[in-house]
Amino acid sequence: MALHSGAVCFTGLSLSSCKNHASCHSRGFKFSAFAYPPLRSSPRSILKGKVAASKDAVVSRDDPLVVCFGEMLIDFVPTMNGLSLAESPAFKKAPGGAPANVAVGIARLGGSSAFIGKVGEDEFGYMLAEILKENNVDSSGMRFDPGARTALAFVTLRSNGEREFMFYRNPSADMLLHESELDHDLITKAKIFHYGSISLITDPCKSAHIAAAKAAKEAGAILSYDPNLRLPLWPSADSAREGILSIWETADVIKISEEEISFLTKGEDPYDDAVVRKLYHQNLKLLLVTEGSEGCRYYAKNFSGRVKGLKVDAVDTTGAGDAFVAGLLSRLASDLSLFQDEDRLRDTLRFANACGAITVTERGAIPALPTKAAVLDALLKSASVV
Repeated sequence: MALHSGAVCFTGLSLSSCKNHASCHSRGFKFSAFAYPPLRSSPRSILKGKVAASKDAVVSRDDPLVVCFGEMLIDFVPTMNGLSLAESPAFKKAPGGAPANVAVGIARLGGSSAFIGKVGEDEFGYMLAEILKENNVDSSGMRFDPGARTALAFVTLRSNGEREFMFYRNPSADMLLHESELDHDLITKAKIFHYGSISLITDPCKSAHIAAAKAAKEAGAILSYDPNLRLPLWPSADSAREGILSIWETADVIKISEEEISFLTKGEDPYDDAVVRKLYHQNLKLLLVTEGSEGCRYYAKNFSGRVKGLKVDAVDTTGAGDAFVAGLLSRLASDLSLFQDEDRLRDTLRFANACGAITVTERGAIPALPTKAAVLDALLKSASVV
């Protein structure tokens, strides 16, 4: 399909900004993983597949650093809710990818974060690297692939802001990160090492993921896992379930949704504490169940409970779970006592819930991630209403 209706050209630029749009249209370019025009030479700092990190984003070994591993991509979010992809008149180009969202979310909240992953050596890849640096995320672990494109995802928004995805990965650059390309020095700096399950779908990224998590664990990092189920990306439901659970017992912190509980337990009741406790392994420090606008549940070794969410008018729920994780990890990185102190954990989860709530009020993931001041203001207003 040609992506020329509405506000965005297939190049990812607005129609008013794409100087070659008429030529693109006349030449009949179709949208695919490799159907891009020749890349312009770029002055950006790319050396042997690496991107130079912003000096402002480089952290010292004394900082409570959260390193996020996995995919970074471009979400195309429709400008109108309740329409199919074919019916949507236009799309807003928004940077995304769950681990990258978390990294930016932490930095927006005033924490120290880094991202490890791979993008294409293309204009979208350059743009994503720039966004990390603009948000003070250490991008020294980011790699560029000259032979594969940056992943793209088209998002369908229902009238209530809930979403579905159509991915373009054939393969995309994020799938091609090799173990040899890992920045082990950055990994060993991590206080917390955060990841999802999408990077486990295929090699070489799967092997890189397992090696990176092992190195972080051996260096003393807390391992944080958000499965972030995306069934269309897996060969089958069974392979997704097996892949997600294959690293389950290595994690110290797991964030999961009600839908993911049902999927992993093959249809059991996600609201039943006994069902949730089946997913609580011996070495786990904290299991969190997010429930959208209703807030979240938490399960630790010695206590469990629920924290209510903030009620907002949802526009786009993309990135809400990642914002929640960012809120949690930004505090956990500097205070590991949260695992044992229920009152302080509940306060942190109120903060994390507010992060998620604010994010759903705008379109896109990274563009909607809140600052610490915005979260504290929302919590203050919420408390005054009660």
